[in-house]
Amino acid sequence: MHAPHSFPDHHHDHAVCVSDALEKAESHCQTIGAKLTPIRRRVLELIWNSHKPAGAYDLLGELGRDGRKVAPPTVYRALDFLIESGLVHRVESLNAFIGCSHPGHARDEEIFLCRSCGMASEISDGQLGQRIREKAAGIGFAVERQTIEVVGLCRECQAR
Repeated sequence: MHAPHSFPDHHHDHAVCVSDALEKAESHCQTIGAKLTPIRRRVLELIWNSHKPAGAYDLLGELGRDGRKVAPPTVYRALDFLIESGLVHRVESLNAFIGCSHPGHARDEEIFLCRSCGMASEISDGQLGQRIREKAAGIGFAVERQTIEVVGLCRECQAR
């Protein structure tokens, strides 16, 4: 199991967080022979600019602030690449995206969503994913992917 990408606290250096995520993404793309084009990199950077899930149209708006004229299909193609490359996760319940702190890890995803502040954190628990696949196989169901979204309160919001 990967350690959870924890919810940031008041000591969090977000610039380092974003920089580290982009470095990991570049390295991962080189490893898999994929190209992190400028638009893909910028979309990834925008996703990492917050620990809150970002919607496609939020990203489109941010790209427009950069002075770029970008059409929705361009953003969706970038998001498809980032998902397929294991660089972002889709938060199904919000129709939004978060950065993957362990690029390229298994497609089994557990995402924790704070219902108060909107922050998100992810883990990848291979044992949990394996148990789900075993239970599915027992009833003749073939799992293609699984995302578990857990809603609750992060540490900071619990303390308020």
